[in-house]
Amino acid sequence: MLNSNSRTFFCNRLQSTARTAGTSRSRHVAVRAAAGTWLPGTDKPKHLEGLKGNYGFDPLSLGTDKERLEWYVEAEKINGRWAMAAVAGILGQELLGRTPEWWNVGAEPQWLPNNALTAIEFFVIGHFELKRFQGWNKHKTSGVLDMYPFDPLSQNSESMETKEIKNGRLAMVAIVGFAVQALVTREEPIAGLNAHLADPFGHNIVTNIGNLPAFVGSMGSP
Repeated sequence: MLNSNSRTFFCNRLQSTARTAGTSRSRHVAVRAAAGTWLPGTDKPKHLEGLKGNYGFDPLSLGTDKERLEWYVEAEKINGRWAMAAVAGILGQELLGRTPEWWNVGAEPQWLPNNALTAIEFFVIGHFELKRFQGWNKHKTSGVLDMYPFDPLSQNSESMETKEIKNGRLAMVAIVGFAVQALVTREEPIAGLNAHLADPFGHNIVTNIGNLPAFVGSMGSP
């Protein structure tokens, strides 16, 4: 049998252990919550709650205006779609061995003079963008011309919407990488990847940026 002092000692130890376990669980939950933000240790802004793909990224507090936030969400989605199409086109063009390089396509002669092509693009793309803007104001969803919502493959779901946003963001970052790589090394993405895999220490972001003056100097060479 335990005397009163022993019982008191064991009770205190049990309470201390329970408090420690509770604190550890709270810290674990806090760490898991922080891991869901774009910057560890920060909290997600309240005005971003409920958005798909929300990682709390709004360092300039641009989303505090609710009406503008809705348009920003739509704009991010559209830019992500354009970026995904561009990434697929750039990689596909390189895999198929088509020339010229993607950054030189606009400099090549086309079936119409550049001024005529620019005018056609202005009216065609302008018409599509005007209809998209009018449709979004009316339906608050994405569409094409007078088709709202536009979902020919029946992929409209919360999970697919989140995947689209995540892949769109990845594509936008990839496009920036493609552009910087083209400026610095005059290489297409897959060629740059192969060069890096063949010589990781001699062909990487640090060495390439270090060689930037030489690449820029050679731009004017015949």
